[in-house]
Amino acid sequence: MLVLHYTGMQTAKAAVARLRDPEAKVSAHYVVDEDGAILRLVPEERRAWHAGRGVWQGETDCNAASIGIEIVNPGHEFGYRDFPEEQIDAVISLISDIRTRWTIPDARIIGHSDLAPERKQDPGELFPWKRLASVGHGLWFEPAHERIAALGAPLGVGDEGLGVIVLRAGLHRLGYGLKPGGDYDDETRLTVEAFQRHWRPAKVDGVADGETRATLMGVLQLATAESATGVLA
Repeated sequence: MLVLHYTGMQTAKAAVARLRDPEAKVSAHYVVDEDGAILRLVPEERRAWHAGRGVWQGETDCNAASIGIEIVNPGHEFGYRDFPEEQIDAVISLISDIRTRWTIPDARIIGHSDLAPERKQDPGELFPWKRLASVGHGLWFEPAHERIAALGAPLGVGDEGLGVIVLRAGLHRLGYGLKPGGDYDDETRLTVEAFQRHWRPAKVDGVADGETRATLMGVLQLATAESATGVLA
């Protein structure tokens, strides 16, 4: 599994210092600076303490099953901003290199917020997941308007019934820790927000509208098929 993060600190120097500080009890395999410079902190075959508590596709010890990439960005707390082109080019090159050594399915290239929706937002809605998928890393799906319209009214907190059952089952099947059920509770809202940050970043509101649900259906199809490009329109 590959887990992408933003550093969420005011400077790259501060982030690297914290990742190298034994007292902080956090680490990552790589840091990618805004100018594209890549720093390796932990060998890939060794465990790094980047993921924390979370779940993806039934894996609860995500640190033991993943390579963590910290991407320098102040994050939502300190002035979240677009990721520079040279930085994303470096991330793509790094992922390409890592995947020559490890078998990592596209459905297991995720953000920190995917494995821990209740406590994390990174790398956030500005991260260009679509671009990664276009070069073969990860999944991306853009539903047709007809598919969106066919799904009817949005679902939100307080809703119950078949639509919520299908939604929660789909999110769980994709990999989220959310258990199947029929209530649209706060945990469901946070999971939908995490899904939107990754796959429908134009609007992150925790409401499962038709576009969100149609996108989920398409991403699930891709996760099952593992298409050549990871992109389906």
